[in-house]
Amino acid sequence: MRIGQVAQLAEVSPKAVRRYEAMGLIKPGRSGNGYREYCGHDVRLIREIRELSRLGIPVQETRPFLDCLASGSEHGDDCPSSLAEYRRAIDEIDARITALAARRDALSTRLREASYRGMQAARPPVDLLELPPDLPVPVDDGAATHLRGMALPPIPLQCTDGTTVDLGALPQGRTVIYLYPLTGRPDTDIPAGWNEIPGARGCTTQACDFRDHHTELRAAEVARVFGLSTQTSDYQREVVDRLSLPFAMLADPSGRLATLLSLPTFEADGSTLYKRLTLIIRGGVIEHVFYPVFPPNRHAEQVIAWLRSDAGQSPGQASPV
Repeated sequence: MRIGQVAQLAEVSPKAVRRYEAMGLIKPGRSGNGYREYCGHDVRLIREIRELSRLGIPVQETRPFLDCLASGSEHGDDCPSSLAEYRRAIDEIDARITALAARRDALSTRLREASYRGMQAARPPVDLLELPPDLPVPVDDGAATHLRGMALPPIPLQCTDGTTVDLGALPQGRTVIYLYPLTGRPDTDIPAGWNEIPGARGCTTQACDFRDHHTELRAAEVARVFGLSTQTSDYQREVVDRLSLPFAMLADPSGRLATLLSLPTFEADGSTLYKRLTLIIRGGVIEHVFYPVFPPNRHAEQVIAWLRSDAGQSPGQASPV
């Protein structure tokens, strides 16, 4: 066979064939007039080099496999020297992974330090404490009309203070639980299109509002205040620490409460998130629901106003959702 034929059969370029020959990996014969003559064994060797190269093994490191084939083995990796090359290649990849992971951790640390340091600057890189003026207003789609009067199911949820809170065994008196989609972080971009989703933006400002009015909520005889989302406690703990929140967050990463109470949710970045709503619970029963919630940065004031109203001061009196 001539070089064009062997290159076609082995699915490589003639230039690659010449390279392999120059490296001594293949040794074609010569015809009487001096032309190279390739055989089926050469095709097999070139194919072996091609497949190993696709696995990331450098061409110059394929010789153990080629020698194995030349010795009569059915496969290029039937020999101990070939297995040793596999191990060498794997060890090299592991070392690269370790180095890349260390580099990534170092970059993440510097990003986090710079991002949080930037929060103290006049113009922080990610402004989570201000809401854009043109946010779309969520509308009441009726997804929460069934909630008032329902008993909370006995669901144990991990809390950012390290405890487990059973929603079916809340303390006496009123408990306020505000459900929110996702708090942003200074070192992480908000999901694409987040500002265009009605009711999505504003979780950090809502947490600040409940923080700033926490004393008034307690004065209105609210026993506990919780935020609740589908993020993990580790993720939630960041915002509790960063904003110095006087209340804890509840983690419901599997969305169990949404399933049992048919709560409204939406999808973003491949995750199921809670639509923003607030539950006032008394005696284990949902006494009042705020839905939709807007604007989120003044919602604690809305809750306090309801608690101070006739409806809030008269637990037996029905109140609209």
